[in-house]
Amino acid sequence: MPHPVTRPLVLGVGVEPGTPVAYLLEAVAALGDLDVGTVATLDRRLGEPSIEAVAGGRTLLAYTTEELDAVDVPHPSAVVRRLTGTGSVAEAAAILAARATGGAGELVVGKQRGRMVTVALAR
Repeated sequence: MPHPVTRPLVLGVGVEPGTPVAYLLEAVAALGDLDVGTVATLDRRLGEPSIEAVAGGRTLLAYTTEELDAVDVPHPSAVVRRLTGTGSVAEAAAILAARATGGAGELVVGKQRGRMVTVALAR
């Protein structure tokens, strides 16, 4: 019987501007040893050192607040909406990027908060 093909996960990331790289790496490490193929975030966070460090050689996708806000997520945040214009960055970005890379766009791990960061996983 053939083994099912598993597709790499998508890591959705929300960070506050200027978040230290160590904070995001800590939050990602807390998720466990995972096969992440794509990192996704808010377009305004491209160029953040923490995002660049986590993305490494992986595909990095970014979405506008309008694109993120159109995604139905289980854990929207009024604080994130006030700060960014969308109720979700990590979960919505993970879902959109999973769909964009051929996945179902289903959350595997809902948002997890760290210091100045939020992460989520989708496939």
